[in-house]
Amino acid sequence: MPSSRVRLPVSFYARPALTVARELLGTHLVLEGEAGRRVGRIVETEAYVGAHDLACHASKGRTARTEVLFGPPGRAYVYLIYGMYHCFNVVTDEEGVASAVLVRAVEPVEGLAPALRTDGPGRLCRAMGLTLSHNRWDLQCAPLYLEEGSPVAEAQVARGPRIGVDYAGEWAHEPYRLWIRGSQHVSRPPARRGLKSA
Repeated sequence: MPSSRVRLPVSFYARPALTVARELLGTHLVLEGEAGRRVGRIVETEAYVGAHDLACHASKGRTARTEVLFGPPGRAYVYLIYGMYHCFNVVTDEEGVASAVLVRAVEPVEGLAPALRTDGPGRLCRAMGLTLSHNRWDLQCAPLYLEEGSPVAEAQVARGPRIGVDYAGEWAHEPYRLWIRGSQHVSRPPARRGLKSA
């Protein structure tokens, strides 16, 4: 059944990564394809705020891989880690800034079995069917996009350090990971000392 929800406009993505990471909570990630329509409600994100952010791929410079991060905003950035797990990001901010938001976890909404694990970027990509073939897709016209969901109140939002970026020095401690409190689909419980309210 077609959704009556609204696809997020380019203006939604053309803002700082931290703002987009917060506003993505509660929205829907959608992929339409031969397997049908798959929808997940975003419950966890991580912001990568630019080339000066040592945890961001763009910190190593502009390459064939990172070119998409430099814009325009509203594009998909999909990459592979450990040679086996895909990660889905949305490109944010003004063209040239090289920032993005990693979608870390979703809650199954449509076309996904309720018991299917979608906690963690690799698991959610496997469940949604996202691969490197979706890299660079324009989220305004592709069958891969994000749409409006249910707003998440500030009291429901938690923040803490990003996961798996210890190599980034002080940047590893920035509270750029955001998630919905109490969600059973969040990828990893936070370390107590890194937990912050929104």
